[in-house]
Amino acid sequence: MKKFKTRELVIIAILASFAGVLMFPAFEIIVPFAPPDIYKLDFSEIPVLIGAFAISPIAGVAIEAVKIIIALIIKGGSITMGVGEIANFLIGVSFVVPASIIYHKHKTRKNALIGMIVGTISIMVVGAALNAFVLLPVYAYFFKIDVSVLIGMGSGVNSSVNNLFTFIFLITVPFNLMKGVIISVIVLLIYKRISMLIKAKDSIE
Repeated sequence: MKKFKTRELVIIAILASFAGVLMFPAFEIIVPFAPPDIYKLDFSEIPVLIGAFAISPIAGVAIEAVKIIIALIIKGGSITMGVGEIANFLIGVSFVVPASIIYHKHKTRKNALIGMIVGTISIMVVGAALNAFVLLPVYAYFFKIDVSVLIGMGSGVNSSVNNLFTFIFLITVPFNLMKGVIISVIVLLIYKRISMLIKAKDSIE
């Protein structure tokens, strides 16, 4: 386990707090091609990715974990017993870890961009698998409904959705693609200033 310096621990705590707040419903955005009862876009990965770039991939995982804990405490849990939050953690980690590993090999704008492209592909794959085999079935279980009801919600926004396969590839995958692109663009635009503000040892050139 990596030992963080005091300054790094403070940065992790601050960024995790921001990320936790960004998980609030007030900061979530409904997207037109996804059922709002299942998917809403949040920007909580922005502070996580900034921390992973500024400190290390392990710091990114730590920020992601603390973010989820903060969100659970403030929101008081959920009807799915935190399953959605755990999925958020796993999908978030699948984005920030590959992105930050690639960036830390050579800290340039090009590597940051490559890392975020790889991270975006990663969340598309991991998100598809998690939703197909874990998240949607568990949601259906807790709400005491059949998965077909959730698929019906998908059909309500996209008539081409008629089974789990089409739900994943016409809703889940595009949703995570959009999320990865938006987070990447925002971080690419603001990281240099933020890294200077938190006195990181580097910034994207």
